[in-house]
Amino acid sequence: MSDTVLVDIAGGVTTITLNRPEAMNALTTEAKEALLAAVSAAASDDSVRAVVLTGTGRAFCVGQDLREHGALIASGDPAPLSTVTEHFNPLIELLVTMPKPVIAAINGAAAGAGLGIACACDFRIGSAGSRYTTAFTGIGLTADSGLSWTLPRLVGSGRAVALLMLAEPFTSEQALEMGMLNACVAPEQVLPAATELAQRLAAGPTAAYACVKESVLYGADASLTETLAKEDELQTRAGATADHAAAVQSFLSKKPPVFSGT
Repeated sequence: MSDTVLVDIAGGVTTITLNRPEAMNALTTEAKEALLAAVSAAASDDSVRAVVLTGTGRAFCVGQDLREHGALIASGDPAPLSTVTEHFNPLIELLVTMPKPVIAAINGAAAGAGLGIACACDFRIGSAGSRYTTAFTGIGLTADSGLSWTLPRLVGSGRAVALLMLAEPFTSEQALEMGMLNACVAPEQVLPAATELAQRLAAGPTAAYACVKESVLYGADASLTETLAKEDELQTRAGATADHAAAVQSFLSKKPPVFSGT
């Protein structure tokens, strides 16, 4: 694993940390490949029941490393034109669809693909006083890293278009108000708050959480009839879990449930 991305696993929670603080965690090719590998490993590891994504230093992630990007363009290297297909698309799809909760601990500034990565997570906890921007149009590009899909779902289509076209900075407090963040806390509380939430989720009915993610993702583009059928399918799956049977028995016995994730 590259030292541009750090991975810690404890108590069923994987914490993945972008580790280029001197560059505000801008994403080089090395960092993108390491991040994709870390997220893929967490998604496929049955012992991992929740994931936290964060950064070191004063930024969460400011997106593509433009120094590397510019040098590759100047050299005629085709890599910059394939990074969406090779790196961002599979990363965002993993974050959105993995059958376990993902929490973004947004410890500072987030821009471009960095904001896209945060918005692809299930929960977002931001640092008070931080600034965010979509950034893309400022360098003559359009949205990637899933922002044209996630932003309208989080803040509404009208506001999403404005954020993407104008690329004006906004604060974490404004992000909370518009529904992009679940919480905005003091900078030193971002990772502890995200870790506490991850531990709570990891101790919960993670098989049911996986069904919730699948259900909401499906229902976003399906008809009512299709969504009701999907709910039936997923409720049947959740109802067959050991967690459901144990939780019902715990309720009847007036005891707190203990979930195994199966």
